Amino acid sequence: MDFSNPEKLALLSPFELKDALIEVASRQSDRLMLNAGRGNPNFLATTPRHGFFQFGLFAMSEAERSYMYMEDIGGFPQRDGIEARFEIFAKAHPGVPGVDFIEAAVSYVRDQLGLSVGDFIYEMCEAILGCNYPVPDRMLRLSEKIVGQYIHQEMIGTHPFVGNFDMYAVEGGTAAMTYIFNSLRENHILEAGDTIALGMPIFTPYIEIPLLNDYQLVELMIDAPAENNWQFTKKELDKLLDPKVKAFFLVNPSNPPSVKMSDEVLAYLADVVKQRPDLIILTDDVYGTFADNFVSLFAICPHNTILVYSFSKYFGATGWRMGVVATHENNVIDEKIANLPEEKRLQLDKRYSSITTDPRGLKFIDRLVADSRTVALNHTAGVSTPVQAQMTLFSLFSLMDEAEDYKKSMKRIVLRRKEALYRELGLPMPHDPNSVRYYHLLDLGPIATQMYGAEFATWMLKLLKPNEALFRLAEETGVILLPGRGFGTQHQSARVSLANLNEYDYANIGRSIRKMAAEFYAQFLAEKKA
Repeated sequence: MDFSNPEKLALLSPFELKDALIEVASRQSDRLMLNAGRGNPNFLATTPRHGFFQFGLFAMSEAERSYMYMEDIGGFPQRDGIEARFEIFAKAHPGVPGVDFIEAAVSYVRDQLGLSVGDFIYEMCEAILGCNYPVPDRMLRLSEKIVGQYIHQEMIGTHPFVGNFDMYAVEGGTAAMTYIFNSLRENHILEAGDTIALGMPIFTPYIEIPLLNDYQLVELMIDAPAENNWQFTKKELDKLLDPKVKAFFLVNPSNPPSVKMSDEVLAYLADVVKQRPDLIILTDDVYGTFADNFVSLFAICPHNTILVYSFSKYFGATGWRMGVVATHENNVIDEKIANLPEEKRLQLDKRYSSITTDPRGLKFIDRLVADSRTVALNHTAGVSTPVQAQMTLFSLFSLMDEAEDYKKSMKRIVLRRKEALYRELGLPMPHDPNSVRYYHLLDLGPIATQMYGAEFATWMLKLLKPNEALFRLAEETGVILLPGRGFGTQHQSARVSLANLNEYDYANIGRSIRKMAAEFYAQFLAEKKA
C-alpha cells in the first residue's frame, strides 16, 4: 500500500486503514504492537459456553441411543422420555462446569417462562446436533420465545410496551444490516434517490452502504456533537420533520463515542415520530447491554422502529456470528407495503408467490427471511441451529442473573481500562452518566488544549495532515487507533477500543500518546522561538 499520499489514505474505510496502520506498526519486529483499533473483546462469558458443551454431550448420548449396535452412527433424539433422561444425565455429573447451569436453565424455562421442559430439551438437543434444517426458518420456536424475553429485559425493561414483537435470528449485526437494506429496497420502501438520515457519528458501513450502486440513496447527517456530550440536539432532530426523509438509522449507544441517548433525547424523538408517523427508524443497539437500565428506541417508538441486536460484544462471541432483528407485530413498514401502488403490489405478489398463497399477508420480517435467501431458497433459510442454541443459552444466562453480576464485571473491566488510559495521559478522565465505555473517542483538539494550551492545539491541528498522527503513533510506538472521521465525527480524533487489550496496555497507549504530544510541543516551542 502507498503511504506517501495521506489524502488518498483518508478516503479509505477506517477498517481498511487499520491494515495500513498495522503494516506500519509491524515494521519493527522487536516491538510489541498494541492494536486498540478493533472492537473484538478479549473477554467472554464462560458459564453459558460450559452449558453449551454439556448440553452437547447429552445431545450426543441421545443421538447414539438410536444406533447402539453400529459405530460412528447416531440418529435423531427421541422426544419421549427425554426429560427423565436429562435428569439422569445431570445427576450423573455433579459439580461438572456447565451442568448446574443447564439444570437451572431447564428449571427456569419451566417455572418462570411456563414452557414445556421436554420440548425445550428436545429442541436444544436437535439444535446442537445440527441434524435438521432450522424450523421454523425465521427462528426456532422456543428459542424465539426465550431470546425474546432477553431482548425485552435488556432493550425495553420496565418501559410500558403494548403488544408483541417478532424476531429473525441472523448472522450477527452485519448480516442484519445487509438483509434490511436489501429488503427495504426490494419492497419499494427505499428506492434510488430517496433520502435517509444517519445519526452521526455512526458505525462506518451505515455511511458506506447507502451510497453503493445497489441503493443510490441520499444521506442526511443528523449530528450528535461532542460539545453536546454526543447527544442529538433538537435542531438536528428537527431535520427529521422533513417528509422527504424516509428513514433514520442510528447506533445507540453510539459508535465510537459509546454514549447512550439521554432520556430527554428519547422523549424528543418520540415527539418527532408523532409528527412523522410514516418515519422508519433502525436502531442498532449492540452496546445497549453495557448500560444500566437501557431503554431502546424500539421501546419508545415500537410501531416505527426496527431493532438490531448482536450478542457478539457483550458475550465475547464475535466468531459465533449471532444477532437478531426485531419488529413490532404492528409496524409502519407493513403498512407502507400494504399501501403501495397496485402495480408494485402485483410485482411483489409474483416475487413471493412461490413461498405463500397469500403474498400480500406476508409480514416484512418474513420477507426479510425470504430475501436473505433470494426467495427461492427460503426453505433453507435461518441461522445454523447450533448458533441458535448458544444464543438461547446466552439469553437464559442473563435472564437468570438476577444480581446482574456478569454485567457489573463487564462494566468494571472497561472502566478500569479507561482509567488506566487517562492516568497515563496525565488528564482527568471525563465522566458522563450516559457513557458505556466500550469505545472512547480521543478528540485531539481538546486533549492538546488540556496538555499545552489552546494556541498549541490550534498550531498542531493546522500542521497535521489527515491521519498523520495515527500513522506517526503506529510507526513510533506500535499503537493502532482508528480515525474518528471514518465514523462521521467532525474533528480530528481517534477511536480507541477499550475491549480488546489488557489494562496495562491502555496505560502504555496513554504514555505513547503523551510522548507524541510532547514531541509536537517541543517542535511548537522551537518554531515559536525561531
